[in-house]
Amino acid sequence: MPVLAIERDDGIINEILNGRLFTLNENPSDIAAFHDFHKNTISTQISPSGHGIDMRAVWEPARLQHLTLLMSWFIPHRNDTRRDKAMMFIRDEVLGWIDSNPFLRGPHYMCAMECGLRIPIFFYCISFLDNLTTETSSRIMDTIYEHTWWVSKNLSLYSSTGNHTICECVGLIFGGAVFRFKAEGRKWLTLGINLLKKEIDHQILDDGGPLEQSFSYLRFILDLCWLAIDFLEKNSLCECKNMKTRLALGEEFIASFTDTCGKLPAIGDCDDGHALAPGVAPKRFTPLQNPSDCMVYTQSGYSVLRMNRSCVITFDHGPLGMPQLFNHGHADALSITLSCNGKPLLVDPGTYRYNGTPLWRDYLRGSRAHNTVNVDGCDQAVQETAFIWSREYATQLLEISDKGSNKTIAALHDGYARLKKQVWHKRVIEAVEETSIIIKDTFLGRGSHRYEINFHLHPDTTVKLEGKWWIIEHDREKISIYLHGEDDLRLVQGSEHPLLGWYSPAYGIIQPSKVLTCQKKGPPRDVSFHTTIRLDSSPLKNTTSFVTGASC
Repeated sequence: MPVLAIERDDGIINEILNGRLFTLNENPSDIAAFHDFHKNTISTQISPSGHGIDMRAVWEPARLQHLTLLMSWFIPHRNDTRRDKAMMFIRDEVLGWIDSNPFLRGPHYMCAMECGLRIPIFFYCISFLDNLTTETSSRIMDTIYEHTWWVSKNLSLYSSTGNHTICECVGLIFGGAVFRFKAEGRKWLTLGINLLKKEIDHQILDDGGPLEQSFSYLRFILDLCWLAIDFLEKNSLCECKNMKTRLALGEEFIASFTDTCGKLPAIGDCDDGHALAPGVAPKRFTPLQNPSDCMVYTQSGYSVLRMNRSCVITFDHGPLGMPQLFNHGHADALSITLSCNGKPLLVDPGTYRYNGTPLWRDYLRGSRAHNTVNVDGCDQAVQETAFIWSREYATQLLEISDKGSNKTIAALHDGYARLKKQVWHKRVIEAVEETSIIIKDTFLGRGSHRYEINFHLHPDTTVKLEGKWWIIEHDREKISIYLHGEDDLRLVQGSEHPLLGWYSPAYGIIQPSKVLTCQKKGPPRDVSFHTTIRLDSSPLKNTTSFVTGASC
């Protein structure tokens, strides 16, 4: 059984034993009602439309990861007095799920990814539980067989590759290994290994960044791959050296963007999914500490600056996402985030839900919900469905300059070149000493347009205006923002018409937040935004002299 590291406290164990499920903040009774309504329906004939429910939340408790968390806890805590109770609970839960979800009926066979994620958990039950009879073991083994067979017939390939494919690979590897003494099992195992090798090279770029342009999904697929590799190596099923080298690049990428509290910025889609369970991780490669104060990842299209007081600034100059559908990417070209000492200040507002709330879905993955500039109220690409984009943009990294304490990164995107009167957006980020970030937004193109710059603030921030400086504080961490020129930033919070000023702290939750915004109109060459962000607690009094002294 692979090594599993648990990072949760003892309290969660009692909660699970008392009936807690992971439901992504969806009402458990709504999930149960949806399941009961469709439990005898052939899975391919189920449509969630008209129910107002998010299928991602429906599938979450059926991942059975509450059982993984219990097993992860009681493997090292064998003397825990609750162990016998937990063993019976896990057995009854897994057999109850099998009884309630006959093969290919109900919502939990709609997605091969979900079946792939369950296969390791059924394997853990066979390995961990010592209270199974021959009959109950056979029922679990039959379920592993059915799940693996179904995954093998419904792989996410070609244009639908992504994190789903990795989940399916892992399911094939575990299921194939269980049945490897049969020809069909060996076929599944070989397919899973070969596809995993291919997708690791495909989805994790040469610089370690995510092809899907989602930091959350990068963490998710890395953990799935580490889980599979640990399992393969422990059972002498595959030589994994090259795969581990590629995964190490991904871990180094993630470490570069992780703040002092161990958090990643919410870039791209995030559904709060876990490879194993909340707070449970596989055996991973641990990168070296003390990441560089300036890292530019040219292939994946991200830069990160570390400045005064452990401030972390990210700059997105990457593509929209994984071609051809760009499923989990957001239209966030040239967007930034900023946190200081683990306190987020300028944020990506998150994801909220995938299904059932189309207006929120459109807004939160659109350009207006990111710390960039949108033109004529349009997104930088065209949203076709809740996941599919068309008319994707291209980005170009124009300059990287590192002059000791002063650093400059410049990039451009062509997302608005699709407009009848074309526009190109260029953003220059200048880090000055350890105290300031200067952002210069300029435009090229034709015609007259409306330009809107937004700086989305974490909802826990407090905001006050001193002159033209906006002072933003989050738990004693402060920054100051100043928009140069005659136009001023204005504060908006929780606007519904149109949507602006909202934040999703976790999947299924949305709350009002604050955004500093400014609009300008005119021909591209006559419009620009010039913003200074101070990273110390007080704004500069002599703004003009500071600006003229900065490099361009």
